[in-house]
This record gives sequence, C-alpha cells and structure tokens, in this order.
Amino acid sequence: MTDEHVQALSDGTSIPLLGLGVWQVPDGAKTVNAVRWALELGYRHIDTAQAYGNEKGVGRGLQESGVARDDVFITTKFFPNRSDPVRELEGSLKRLGVDQVDLYLVHWPQGGAMRAWPGMERAKERGLTRSIGVSNYSARQLDEVIGSGTVPPVIDQVQFSAVSHRRGLLEAARKHGVVLESYSSLGTGRHLDNPTVAGIAARIGKTPAQVLLRWCVQHGLPVIPKSTHRERIAENADLFSFTLADEDMFALNGLDETGGTHEANESTWW
Repeated sequence: MTDEHVQALSDGTSIPLLGLGVWQVPDGAKTVNAVRWALELGYRHIDTAQAYGNEKGVGRGLQESGVARDDVFITTKFFPNRSDPVRELEGSLKRLGVDQVDLYLVHWPQGGAMRAWPGMERAKERGLTRSIGVSNYSARQLDEVIGSGTVPPVIDQVQFSAVSHRRGLLEAARKHGVVLESYSSLGTGRHLDNPTVAGIAARIGKTPAQVLLRWCVQHGLPVIPKSTHRERIAENADLFSFTLADEDMFALNGLDETGGTHEANESTWW
C-alpha cells in the first residue's frame, strides 16, 4: 500500500485511508460476504465495534478472504455500557479470531471523557491492541483525555462530511496530533442528491459517493463507507484514481451546516 493510501498516526503506526464499515450489518452471511468482497477488491481496513454484534462475521470474512492477517488493519470499539475495556477486548479478539487488533476506540464518552481511558491504556500495555483512540469526542473532551491520560489517543472517529465539516474539531485534533476519521461521510446517503455534489460528480465523470469520499481523503481523513453490495464496495474504492480541483474542494467546503463546530455531535444518544 503506497503512502497516498495511508495516514500516519502519532504512535508510529499508520491507518489505510479507505476502510469498510459494518455498522448495522447483521452478523452472519451479510457481514462475511461484505468483508470478504472488500478484501478481494483491495480494501485493507475493516471497522467494526462490540456494539454492532458482528465481530464474528468480520473474523470469518477475513479468514475466507485468504488475505494475511498482518495485511489487514482491524478496528473495533469498546462498548461504553460495559465496565472493563480489557475484558471486553479479550472477548472481541476471540470473536474476530485474532490475537490483536490494530486500533481500539472508546465508542462514545459515556460517563465522561476519561472514564474508560485507563482501561484502554491497559489494553494497549497488554498488547491486545497496537493503537488506542476515541470516537464521538468533542475538542473539549480530547483536551481532557490528552491532559489527564498517559497515552494520547491517535484517532477521533466522528460523523464528518462536506455537510458536517467540523472545522473547529479538525483543527483542535490536529493541534494535538490526533487524526480525525470520518464516519457517515455520505450522510447515510442523504448528501448524494446535493446539487453541488451531483454537479461536480457529473462534470468529472465520478459518482456523488466517490466525490464525497474523495473530499474527506483530501482533507487527510480516513473514511469507512458501509455497503453490503459488491458493486458499491468496488465503486467506493475508486478514490485514488482522481483528485478534486481546488475550486471543487472550495465549493464542497461551503456546504457545511455545523458552523465549523468544535463538537462531535449535534445531539448525544447516551
């Protein structure tokens, strides 16, 4: 994988810019097939979570793909309704059929930004994960973890897109050497019909999804689009054959509806 396809992290590791997300994909054949197809099509990054309930399917998809474990970046996330990140990761590893994940995230800051972090640090210390990070953390919550923790997070995975261009959070993360990672890059499909997005896509001969994902990548954000359809998984992978022009990036930047917020979410679910 070339440097163009990965983003360096502050602990010396690197993350592939394109991953397959499996949120809301049922465990079993749907997850197995999506993961296997993605790996056959060249993806080398799979993103799951304990809360998704499909880690076993991810592990089977990896096994059936024939791709070596060392060639695949695997992320899972600590379910914050539980108490011990170490114990929960041990369960994840059994379900995934691997000895270690590449990235372990606190899925959301339930109980406060620091509640789970000492357990996350223990998981890294024990070698259960190469890297640790967070998800759905605001700039203020990142400040708290970095100020109070021993090991800084390398990633903050947040809902981020051209329409939710959280510039304040992106700048705060970069100040700390934390990489923002985008989920819902397509607005769970809502942004595909945006006239600006559709116009750029038609002019350059790409799909709206490819344009939105490429916009994230050109901002240095890894993306994890979800799909259970082989043709869509292949389409989403076509991010590195083109570059958006400066004027197109500027037009897409102007779609932001968050006011350049420092927040990770407009509302919380915990």
